Amino acid sequence: MNADIRYSIVVPVYNEEAVIDQTYRRLKKVMDLTREPYELIFVNDGSCDRTTAMIKGFRDQDDAVKLITFSRNFGHQIAITAGMDYASGAAVVVIDADLQDPPELILEMIVKWKEGYDVVYGKRTKRKGETFFKKQTARLFYRILKASTDLDIPVDTGDFRLLDRRVCEEIKRLPEKNRYVRGLVSWVGFRQTAVEYEREERLAGETKYPLKKMMKLSMDGITSFSYKPIKIATYAGAVIFIAGLIYLAVLLLLNVFYKSVISGWNLVMVMQLVLTGILLTMMGIIGEYIGRIYDEARDRPLYIVSECYGLMKKERNVKRAV
Repeated sequence: MNADIRYSIVVPVYNEEAVIDQTYRRLKKVMDLTREPYELIFVNDGSCDRTTAMIKGFRDQDDAVKLITFSRNFGHQIAITAGMDYASGAAVVVIDADLQDPPELILEMIVKWKEGYDVVYGKRTKRKGETFFKKQTARLFYRILKASTDLDIPVDTGDFRLLDRRVCEEIKRLPEKNRYVRGLVSWVGFRQTAVEYEREERLAGETKYPLKKMMKLSMDGITSFSYKPIKIATYAGAVIFIAGLIYLAVLLLLNVFYKSVISGWNLVMVMQLVLTGILLTMMGIIGEYIGRIYDEARDRPLYIVSECYGLMKKERNVKRAV
C-alpha cells in the first residue's frame, strides 16, 4: 500500500466517451474537498470508442488519474476486482462511470468510515430512469438471493461502496472466477453500514447491463453463495415420486371398486411433459454449478492487462491450494 494515498477511487469503464469527462470532473471536485491524497483508478474494460484516449488526456494534466487497460472485455465485476488489486489507498471506493450513483455521496461514506465502519455501501431508495421491468426483476433477484443463502447480502444495493484497506486485502485473497463482488464483500464480514440515496438516470450513453448480462450476474450471485437450487432437485424428485404413487393407488382403487378402466393418455402426456421439464431444469441448474467448477479447475487469470498509466503491472495476489 502507498502510505501517501488516503483514498483510491475505482471506476470501471466500457465505452463511456459520452459521460467520462463529466465523471472525471465531478469525482475530482468531490475528492479535492477531502484535502487528502487520493487516486482515480479508471479500469478500461476493453473499450472500443474514445474512452481510453480521453482518460489518457486527464492523466496528462492530473497525476491523480491512473489507467488500467484490459487486453479485451472481461466484464464489470472483473474490472472492479482489478481496480481493487491495484488500489493503494487506506480506503477504496468503487463507483460506476455513468453517474447514476452520485460521487458527492462519497463524502458521507468517508464520514462513516472515519466513525469506524469497514464497509459503507450505498442503498437505493429510488431508481430513476429505469423501466418497470428492470426495477421489478432487480427487486425479485435481491429477495431470491437473500432467501436462498444464509449470508446477509443487503437488498437494493449495487457495487457503489467504500471498503477499508483490510477488507480489500481479504477480498484480494478470494480466487473465484465467476465473481459477485457485493456478495464477497458481505462474506468477508467486518463492520458494515449503509448510506441511502436516490439513484439518478444515466447521464448519457447506453446501459452496460442488458438483460443477458443481468441474468449472468444473477446466476453468479446465486450459485456463488447458495446450494439450495441443487437441493430443489431432491425435493422435486420426492414430490413427483409421492404424487406418482398416489396416482397409481387411485387408479387401482377405481379399478377394484368401480371396475372402471381409465383412459389416461392425455394425463400421461401432461405428466410426461411436466416431468421432462423438471428434469431438464434440474440438469441445467446442476450444469451451472459444474461449469463454475470447470472454470475454477482451469485456473486461468481473471484478466490480462495490456497497459498501465501511473501504475506498475502486477500479478494478482491470491492464495491458491496446492
